[in-house]
Amino acid sequence: MTLQFTAHCQDQMFLSPQVFCIRCHLETERPAAMEEGMSSMQQKAAELEHMAEVLLTGEQLRLRLHEEKVIKDRRHHLKTYPNCFVAKELIDWLIDHKEASDRETAIKLVQKLLDHSIIHHVCDEHKEFKDVKLFYRFRKDDGTFPLDNEVKVFMRGQRLYEKLMSSENTLLQAREEEGVKYERTFVASEFIDWLIQEGEATTRTEAEQLGRRLLEHGIIQHVSNKHHFMDSNLLYQCRMNFRRRRRLMELLTEKSRLMPESHDSPFCLRKQNHDNRKHTSFLSVSPTKEIKIVSAVRRSSMSSCGSSGYFSSSPTLSSSPPVLCNPKSVLKRPVTADELLMPGAPYVRKTFTIVGDAVGWGFVVRGSKPCHIQAVDPSGPAAAAGMKVCQFVVSVNGLNVLHVDYRTVSNLILTGPRTIVMEVMEEIES
Repeated sequence: MTLQFTAHCQDQMFLSPQVFCIRCHLETERPAAMEEGMSSMQQKAAELEHMAEVLLTGEQLRLRLHEEKVIKDRRHHLKTYPNCFVAKELIDWLIDHKEASDRETAIKLVQKLLDHSIIHHVCDEHKEFKDVKLFYRFRKDDGTFPLDNEVKVFMRGQRLYEKLMSSENTLLQAREEEGVKYERTFVASEFIDWLIQEGEATTRTEAEQLGRRLLEHGIIQHVSNKHHFMDSNLLYQCRMNFRRRRRLMELLTEKSRLMPESHDSPFCLRKQNHDNRKHTSFLSVSPTKEIKIVSAVRRSSMSSCGSSGYFSSSPTLSSSPPVLCNPKSVLKRPVTADELLMPGAPYVRKTFTIVGDAVGWGFVVRGSKPCHIQAVDPSGPAAAAGMKVCQFVVSVNGLNVLHVDYRTVSNLILTGPRTIVMEVMEEIES
């Protein structure tokens, strides 16, 4: 290592070489040590985040299986086993719902849940998941799910996430740091004020420590991943999207997410009918017909929309790049309602009946007067009904919406019945 001969070295020439070089050595090594420390911390956060993703994926699967009656009370040898599923039937279900391509892959996916203590054999006699008629149960359904300190941090992080994403909260805003504008950021000092106000912490020191735990667990992050959490004017974002619909195939990948997701997507929202302060489980979706009111934005993880430049491309150690502003529309050009209704206009009218599944309807609306379909989940109910991007929304459940914005349309959809009838206009291909 080559050390620059600094002024303070000249002042210390009367000392032994072993003494006067120590300061130079420390000043040279400190940045590298700090970078190594941040890298190690972020690597640990990524590992913890992956663990949380497995828990969330398992919980979303549990709720879907309950809703479709795959999980139910079953009898064997005159004994009733409550809230369990048959291994072979689950494999069939995963293949039928395109969660796995074949039985071998399905077994590997469920084994991941078994390895993470999310499910277990009803008598704890089988540690390997087998494609046979054995009964298994989610530990959440029999109260045996292990609540260690790591899980408790994620449970608390999810509660805070839901509070931050509520429509009444104004903490998240678009802001700039170092000349770059980021979407959905919060100022650390304001976040600390909010934690105290919400009763999540009693002192600023306690709130700062909570923020540091959230960052270390991959729940929040500094917008450019340069700083740990501290009581300051630095900007931070939510790194983990608890509302995102997880696919079981993600369990077989090293990273929990291949691409980032928007945080208020109607693909997966369900309204929670309980007090958030008593929240004691990983619930990203709930098997209820009520829907949380949010503004719909595109699901940016899909390949059909992933090239729009919505996210920062700067290299970071985070698996979730910072969210930048101004998402790009999928439309080639703006279209007015009058243009759609003009006689002889090159548009065809279509009507879809979409039945929401356990995690939503699978599409996103954007724009205003008229709104358009910005994204469609290729495995969701909307895609199955024939919905495509760039279609213009004419009516929702018989109500004309050509002259309103996407927020109004979103609220109509999200607060309406589970089965929605949508009329759209699609450009005729020349």
